Amino acid sequence: MSDRPADDPTPPPPGTLAPGEIAALVAAEHGDPFALLGPHALPSGGVVVRCLVPGARAVAVVGAGGDDREVAELAEVDPAGLFAGRVAGWQRPQPYRLRVTDGAGGVSVVEDAYRFPSPLGPLDRHLFAEGTHLRAWEKLGAHPVEIDGVAGTAFAVWAPNARRVAVVGDFNAWDGRRHGMRRHPDCGVWDIFVPEVGRGARYKFEIKGPDGARLPLKADPVALAAEAPPATASVVHGVPARAWSDDGWIAGRARRHRRDQPIAIYEVHPASWRRPGDGRRYLSWGELAEQLIPYVGDLGFTHIELMPIAEYPFDGSWGYQPTGLYAPSARFGSPEDLQAFVDACHQAELGVLVDWVPGHFPTDDHGLARCDGTHLYEHADPRQGRHRDWDTLIYNYGRREVSNFLMNAATYWHDTFHIDGVRIDAVASMLYLDYSRAPGDWVPNPYGGNENLDAIAFLRRLNARLYERFPGIMTIAEESTAWPAVSRPAYTGGLGFGYKWNMGWMHDVLVYFSHDPVHRRWHHERLTFGLVYAFSENFVLPLSHDEIVHGKASLLSKMPGDHWQKFANLRALYAFMWTHPGKKLLFMGGEFGQWTEWDHDRALDWPLLDVPRHRGLHRLVGDLNRLYRTLPALHARDCEPEGFAWVDCADNENSVIAYLRYGAPHDRPVLVVANLTPVPRAPYRVGVPIGGRWAERLNTDARHYEGSGLGNAGGADAAPTPWHGRPWSLALTLPPLAVVVFEAPAAADTAQAAA
Repeated sequence: MSDRPADDPTPPPPGTLAPGEIAALVAAEHGDPFALLGPHALPSGGVVVRCLVPGARAVAVVGAGGDDREVAELAEVDPAGLFAGRVAGWQRPQPYRLRVTDGAGGVSVVEDAYRFPSPLGPLDRHLFAEGTHLRAWEKLGAHPVEIDGVAGTAFAVWAPNARRVAVVGDFNAWDGRRHGMRRHPDCGVWDIFVPEVGRGARYKFEIKGPDGARLPLKADPVALAAEAPPATASVVHGVPARAWSDDGWIAGRARRHRRDQPIAIYEVHPASWRRPGDGRRYLSWGELAEQLIPYVGDLGFTHIELMPIAEYPFDGSWGYQPTGLYAPSARFGSPEDLQAFVDACHQAELGVLVDWVPGHFPTDDHGLARCDGTHLYEHADPRQGRHRDWDTLIYNYGRREVSNFLMNAATYWHDTFHIDGVRIDAVASMLYLDYSRAPGDWVPNPYGGNENLDAIAFLRRLNARLYERFPGIMTIAEESTAWPAVSRPAYTGGLGFGYKWNMGWMHDVLVYFSHDPVHRRWHHERLTFGLVYAFSENFVLPLSHDEIVHGKASLLSKMPGDHWQKFANLRALYAFMWTHPGKKLLFMGGEFGQWTEWDHDRALDWPLLDVPRHRGLHRLVGDLNRLYRTLPALHARDCEPEGFAWVDCADNENSVIAYLRYGAPHDRPVLVVANLTPVPRAPYRVGVPIGGRWAERLNTDARHYEGSGLGNAGGADAAPTPWHGRPWSLALTLPPLAVVVFEAPAAADTAQAAA
């Protein structure tokens, strides 16, 4: 266990290791292996080379490149594979390789990782420490690079409190003795360049905590690729590159995402939208491009929203408990495959939004939990650091390195995959320190309040950075409380999101429609209350996955009545939603009326599209999208009170509501009338602002949608009979459980009618 016999009375040769150092190296306990291994200049002159090659019988230093001439034979210092020797003639370290003879007599020539400099420069380390690195994913993680003409992979991981870190993987038999990493105390990052390791290699980090205990092997927090679950290793990949074909889309994105534009989002769980063959495997990104994109485009949606696709271990979490915030899930293919999918969406005039989860992370051993043996990414106090609802861990947003880690993750997805925005999950749980907590189970902020000031500051910085770096994208908050100004700029006191899900509208409307029509008169305010606050935020109206799981029933099954009435009710709900102020979101399967709740383990019930009523509902959703996009009055002022006016919101006895939608002054107004009982009503008089013939643009009871076919024969002429405080009125036939939509006449037609 030493460089010389224990009873040798002569002074040790220069560069000799102490017994304790040798023991630490061969036991993978030494915290600074670069201080001992590799080439080292001796104070007295010359160079000593040391290497740890478990299983080697002999090691020699040979020339670099193609020069296999022996430079020095190294002596065995420890039978565990530690060799050392002075290189004659060297006055300073030079490039070299190692010729290794193994126990069976086999000979190989390999590069020595410990002869290479750090892949990280001083500026990178400074920015890491400061928490201001804007492109950390290019330095942290695993990157195939070339150093001194030698190809390999640069590994780097943030673990400031670790006693020792090693990278282990296929390339070193998962042996932590072989590639102990270099620690940078100024920023807490460990790194190493491992020669001859390339893309596709599996790896993890072997970490010893500050107490010396060895942690479970950790996946790379900044891995850009990972094994397909249930395997959990990270995969060397590097930043994926693509020659993109979406310059035109990117240039026009800001216009498409404005508040005055139609935005209709199709929410998709990629693992269960459709499954090929026996249903056991997932569609790849290539298959989704072939099948999903034309399907969504034909339905008239403007965007696809993907439920979380950052790598996650448990299918039952639907992706909302990710362990790899930078790695697209290997379930669907490579990162390059995802890039191709997004590019194909853009070619088809479809935007791509991604659900992103910066609110919490799972406790899986290979993940971020106690990543360096301490509460690194999460709060140490469980009153701050553990999410009670999901038994997950909460990020410590006040730690600059953690905030920067999350900022970089969001930036990476926009930069590398050209996504058009993120919908951030569970924002309410981030904003409130007492979210889902009993009294005494939370820690107030420094001012005694329940606001999470660090999370608020993080969200504001995040939104500001994303909108500055990627003009035209949109960020959407899933926020379920009355927190003010969620979708207002940070400089005005808002959180800086572009849009906010209107969870209150979703809840109220679904409660209303679940009631039997005979009882709806007592719940009329559920339909109308949303207009009290409809313009306080830039809202998206969601009918999302959350409402059709865990015993809540599918949208179609929520509807009361027999089969005919269930379909009629759901058609009316969709028409109410598409004509109500706010952008639109519908979860997959809702467009044709799933009977069963969504099951993440199987595909949607596609055979239902062969059933006439389901096919009729499918047609209606497509027509609603086209009408929404075609009529400016239905989208141009979605977020402005001037875009909406009640005609009658008080006819609860008949469960009828009527309202007008307005666009720009030159746009034709649109009248919407909903009869939400199964009783046809005719004539039913409704006041309108102008005369002429109002064209019936949509009737959810049309036979085309498998309704009864009752309607207004394509339109109605306004009579100069004042009604509802307006100078003109229409005598309409209101079909049962239906919504009818009328477009006002053109100005010339109005003048002719007045004459």
